[in-house]
Amino acid sequence: MKILVTGGAGFIGSAVVRHLLNDTQHAVVNVDALTYAGNLESLAGVAASPRYAFEHADINDAAAMAGVLAEHQPDVVMHLAAESHVDRSIDGPAAFMYTNIMGTYTLLEAARTYWQALQQSAPEKAAGFRFHHVSTDEVYGDLKDPEELFTEETSYAPSSPYSASKASSDHLVRAWQRTFGLPVVLSNCSNNYGPYHFPEKLIPLMILNALAGKPLPVYGNGQQVRDWLYVEDHARALVRVALEGYSGETYNIGGHNEKTNLEVVHTLCDLLDEQAPGDAPYRELITFVADRPGHDLRYAIDAGKIERELGWCPAETFETGLRKTVQWYLNNREWWQRVQDGSYQGQRLGVL
Repeated sequence: MKILVTGGAGFIGSAVVRHLLNDTQHAVVNVDALTYAGNLESLAGVAASPRYAFEHADINDAAAMAGVLAEHQPDVVMHLAAESHVDRSIDGPAAFMYTNIMGTYTLLEAARTYWQALQQSAPEKAAGFRFHHVSTDEVYGDLKDPEELFTEETSYAPSSPYSASKASSDHLVRAWQRTFGLPVVLSNCSNNYGPYHFPEKLIPLMILNALAGKPLPVYGNGQQVRDWLYVEDHARALVRVALEGYSGETYNIGGHNEKTNLEVVHTLCDLLDEQAPGDAPYRELITFVADRPGHDLRYAIDAGKIERELGWCPAETFETGLRKTVQWYLNNREWWQRVQDGSYQGQRLGVL
């Protein structure tokens, strides 16, 4: 099959592309606008594959999306392109509305037109077509009951501009399925971590700050709970949903790893003390800072549906995944140093 991945140069998207090219025989079309978080270096190991194509394009460009679909004729669209950092959404919500809502709308319309044309020209291909929308558990808000978990039936209650924009895009996808019959599947995932993560997110930020001897800023008292999912486990789950998920269904994807933010930072400090010891324990760098506005206290995913229906479960525990992540950052200092100074951007790779 040929699978079109939007946002394939991003953190999760690149893991999906690597998985598809390394572990399957499917062809991949990577569509990415190469904004600040898009990094083609994360695909250096697979970019030479004859099954890989890259299209530098913005999902808000309707003509470009129509052209990409017409040229490559994908069997599946996996939509991962999004603005995803909560702090950035608080400082500047407009980009999140533009990309996450209007970008999804533009892509849905392009996909609908393409799929309807397939129904006339290649009905068998049209019958197997899927539009997979990748979303977040943050659309559900936070959990008050310590025993409660997010299920696919949990009501939406987004707290931030980011999560509100993703909730909006989820609703659009479901509306295009119900109104136009577009065959869609959705997935909502917990917090991801792993190699090639942009340094603004918690785990890579803590690793790189610690190695630089900088403060490790923890919001509030650090008791916010998140369910952590190793990105390569997530990539496997996403491909399973895209190819085997039932049309119209939603699948929650989680790692069964509920940890407070402070627990995560403590574990990272201890791993760095072991693998890259400094002059003093890294825990001494922890600094508590003013909490984020509207900060959700607890997220936790019930991933039972994807396990029962599609046979997926995470391969990594939090301990094994975090150890691999720390080791990756220690082994790839040149990569994250280029990310930090901006020298990884597409024009330096000859794609712009």
